[in-house]
Amino acid sequence: MNDRAPNAAPGSGQIPQGLGALYWFSALNALSFQPVLSSPMVLYAKSLGASATVLGILAGMMPLLVITQLPAARFVDRIGYRRFVLNGWSARVGVVFLIAAVPLTSGFLDAPTRLVLVLALLFVFNTIRGIASCAWLPWIMELIPAAARGRHFARDQFCMNGASMVSFAFAALVLGAHGEAWQFTLVFLTAALAGAASLPALDRVPDVPPPHNPDAGRGPVPWLELAAHPPFRRLLELNCVWSLAYGGLTTFVVKYLKDGAGLRADLILYFMSASFVGGLASPWLAGPRLDRLGSKPMLGFTMAIGFLIGAGFLLASGGLVAPGWSFALPLMMMLGLVNALFSAANNRLAMHIVPKQGRNHFFALFMVVWQITLGLSPVLWGLLIDAIGDREATALGVGWNRYSVFFGLVALAFAAAFALCRRLEEPRAAEVHALVRELLVDEPRRWWTQVTGR
Repeated sequence: MNDRAPNAAPGSGQIPQGLGALYWFSALNALSFQPVLSSPMVLYAKSLGASATVLGILAGMMPLLVITQLPAARFVDRIGYRRFVLNGWSARVGVVFLIAAVPLTSGFLDAPTRLVLVLALLFVFNTIRGIASCAWLPWIMELIPAAARGRHFARDQFCMNGASMVSFAFAALVLGAHGEAWQFTLVFLTAALAGAASLPALDRVPDVPPPHNPDAGRGPVPWLELAAHPPFRRLLELNCVWSLAYGGLTTFVVKYLKDGAGLRADLILYFMSASFVGGLASPWLAGPRLDRLGSKPMLGFTMAIGFLIGAGFLLASGGLVAPGWSFALPLMMMLGLVNALFSAANNRLAMHIVPKQGRNHFFALFMVVWQITLGLSPVLWGLLIDAIGDREATALGVGWNRYSVFFGLVALAFAAAFALCRRLEEPRAAEVHALVRELLVDEPRRWWTQVTGR
């Protein structure tokens, strides 16, 4: 166990040495949670007869239960960062082993009962996760100096996306075209073993003492006053609209590719695996650019890409474009890129605008607003998709059905989020056009100069 904090040079812009275990944990943790909270679980729930509304509840449960951070925030400083996270993650891994056993009960439990059992175990899993993650951002804030946080979050997203890509490819290989019960058990058991392997890595992450706060845990927390802090309030507003736009995408893209486009389960998982290729580009796109140009332009750039994703799937589901691999694969890669860039820029901006006084509560409120909206989003979209059902109409040359309506509204939500990005407060942040110029003009010019010598 390493109790020494890494040496940090506050203004160097470099990630301190001694944090390798942090990135190993990020990768192993992704191998653990992705099968349980994403497409493999969606496909398993669909095999049990889950409706779009139930799939929305399943997808929304994890972010919704982040609300447990609000009462848990007052205990973080007393218990300590590493102990708080490690205890929660250990209990969470135990629940994954129980989830892995559910498909094996098909011999004596019917499909609806197994679906209820899975939902109950996911409720416990996500409750534990919500409580334990309360200490994560304050811990990272103490470990990583402000000038290096963009690089850190980009590297963290690289590790997470690389492991996620492996996780989905493995699930596709194991499940094949039609997953059987034992195959789902193998996927979930592998996730549980990866989670167990992540615990020693987490235990090697250097611990740091929480900053002294004599008023911690005393009196009621002024949540409304915290939310009204102007820069923080604008970030919360952006997170609400972003979460509405993005929250149902991964779940209902899977449902569309399965039911609307008629793709096999293993092909869908390979598509989802490829989506993380976009996330692997985040260190190049974000990294030093976040620390140099700021989070605000990266967030605006992210919303523009999100609009293109929604519009692209609208064209496919509306019958204007065939949803083949050559069309869907670039959109899926953009989907992974959008999530990675937003997570890195959003977390970095929160760390820059949150005051030191009461920051555990600020971070808890930030995560709850972000994740609650992210959790409600797939539930609402699922209700909308089920309400539209099989009804179809044609207007403006587009076939309007449950999927095209969904993707069209998602594109509009990303457009609204782009407008909110312009209202964010961040000192010395560049404009979106400066980032676009650097990516599309300056960077290709540098590459051309290196290749040709001119």
